[in-house]
Amino acid sequence: MSLLLLASCGLGNDANNESNQDMPARFIADEDQGGIYLADGFQAYVVAEVGGGRHITVRDNGDIYVKLSNPSKSGGAIAAIRDTDNDGRADTVAYFGDYRGTGMEFHNGYLYASSDSVVYRYEFDGDALVPKNADNPDVLISGFTSQRQHANKNFTFDGKGNIYVNVGAPSNACQEQDRSKGSEGMDPCPWLELHGGIWQFDANKLGQTQVDDGVMYATGIRNAVAVDWNFDDNELYVVQHGRDMLYQLYPEMFDEEASAEKPAEEFFKVTKDSNFGWPYCYFDPELGHKVWAPEYGGDGKEIRDCDEFDQPILTFPAHWAPNDLLFYTGDQFPKEYKNSALIAFHGSWNRAPLEQKGYHVAFVPFENGEVTGEYSEFAEGFAQVESIEKPSDAKYRPMGLAMDLDGSVLIVDSHEGKIWRVFYHEAPTKLASR
Repeated sequence: MSLLLLASCGLGNDANNESNQDMPARFIADEDQGGIYLADGFQAYVVAEVGGGRHITVRDNGDIYVKLSNPSKSGGAIAAIRDTDNDGRADTVAYFGDYRGTGMEFHNGYLYASSDSVVYRYEFDGDALVPKNADNPDVLISGFTSQRQHANKNFTFDGKGNIYVNVGAPSNACQEQDRSKGSEGMDPCPWLELHGGIWQFDANKLGQTQVDDGVMYATGIRNAVAVDWNFDDNELYVVQHGRDMLYQLYPEMFDEEASAEKPAEEFFKVTKDSNFGWPYCYFDPELGHKVWAPEYGGDGKEIRDCDEFDQPILTFPAHWAPNDLLFYTGDQFPKEYKNSALIAFHGSWNRAPLEQKGYHVAFVPFENGEVTGEYSEFAEGFAQVESIEKPSDAKYRPMGLAMDLDGSVLIVDSHEGKIWRVFYHEAPTKLASR
């Protein structure tokens, strides 16, 4: 595994307005808020740009680590970022590792990171920025089968010694011939034996495999890149990527616009043995409930057995691509954010002929483990364009979320690995309309 060190990577601050003069250096915004628009009262600046980012996490000493999508382009699979002068911006960036992947989180002093088939664990010597086993990380879990789609093995921890790993289904709707017009759904769906759900493992035991050590915690989840444990009610939550291609596969039932607007992206509260119904059902936002999938004989309206599956706690518009979930536990934000959720939507690719949507971070209010209202925009403007006809039109796409030690929130994008620090300051910074 490669290692590359870049020194003096600090990014300057352009803002010195009166409203910021009394703020600590790490809470002084860039003049343009790093190019994004924020909910009222929030400000931002750019911490660093490290190459296309996936998930992001913060060590207990304040160092920031980002999983990267292209190790060969970035210089490594993981970017390690250090702020030496406490202004909140990067002074030193080191790269290590040589594998693609998404999952990234600190737990009990170890750094956990995943490829598409393995969950690794890194160990540190003292305050070193780079792990001592950077070139040969411990293998926590292996044995996940190779797959060409929905391969991310992102994860979270419950604080009780368990790790929960998303194993996406290598299929759109479990057809005999995937994504093929006229191909029927397999019943029962064989992918559900080792895919399409959340698997639970021991967070501290090395050398585990999915078949020998994993416990299927929940099933019927097509793919959930956004996962987090909510310590307010001690339950797992995920946001699912909904299915695609209703019009392309069933033009006699759906027109192009219906396919662009269906199905909803679903926010799930996941308990042991939950079953959310993929591939047999999907959530129709127009009808307001799950319907039986056409691959299994559904007509786009029929409920059949869908009411027997677990239901979402909230839904979002189709194809927004929820790619990270963060329950905010800090005190820097206003009190309504405490134990509430932030969701990074990576943005759609398949809403044609309509405009592509998503490309923002949403806020979902929670209280005592229950959703208390509709979602709202927390951060947007990442795309840097008025209209998004195709994903390549977007300059930045929000991908990963993390809370820093000071209670600010970090957002990383997948194109350039640009990292924003968002913090609360009572000076008004209203969300701009696009």
